[in-house]
Amino acid sequence: MFELFLAELRRCWIQFRRYPIEAIAGIVVYASVFYGLFLSARYIAGSAFQLSDRLDSIIIGYVLWTLVTFTLQNLAGELQQETQTGTLEQVFLSRYGAIKVFLMRTLANLILQTVEILGILFIIMVITGSRFNFPPTLLLPFVTVVLGANGFAFAMGSLALLFKRIQQLIALSQFPFLFLLTTPTETWTGPAKILAELLPMAPGAGLLRDLMARGESLDFTKLGIAIINGVGYFAIGLLLFHLAEREAKRRGMLSGY
Repeated sequence: MFELFLAELRRCWIQFRRYPIEAIAGIVVYASVFYGLFLSARYIAGSAFQLSDRLDSIIIGYVLWTLVTFTLQNLAGELQQETQTGTLEQVFLSRYGAIKVFLMRTLANLILQTVEILGILFIIMVITGSRFNFPPTLLLPFVTVVLGANGFAFAMGSLALLFKRIQQLIALSQFPFLFLLTTPTETWTGPAKILAELLPMAPGAGLLRDLMARGESLDFTKLGIAIINGVGYFAIGLLLFHLAEREAKRRGMLSGY
């Protein structure tokens, strides 16, 4: 497995070196979009514009949304690219199995994506003047968000296996995630709080806002809920991908486009 991970990491690095403008453009575009929204909100509010820690919470949600967007586009995009180039069947015939290959590829992509995400966050911090806390404990809720995002990525990948082209569906699915990750669901009370704990990636995103924007200490009860949430959605995504793989093999859909 480690050998497979190193091979996928090398593959990602080669692609990054050959096409660096794509990664740089992504950082600039996502940072510019947020800055445009920030300027629009400030113009509408006028001289009374003051968000304090709410702005910091929105920034964290937006940055997490970019991570989810990258994750969804990468896995489903990789599947479509492998299909169009005629190499998809080779991936499924490898001795590791398709799921392990795409898991290691996702992990390798995550390393480079984290660098891009930090770049976007740094640019936004410069243009808005926001400051965040970066305690080591933020890695734990971050992992739960990554697990949830990859669960949905594998679910989208299962659709890509069966229907080949799902670009529009991927694009449309990004907007609900933007609303979900920028909404402070951790402040909900009553029955809405239970709903917030069931929503994908919401518990982990709320913990990251508590740690980075509000400077609070890690709540292990909330962390446990976030772990169950992330692992649950990740397991569902893997199950759907496995079922789609079996169906695609049964129909003979892996060898052609």
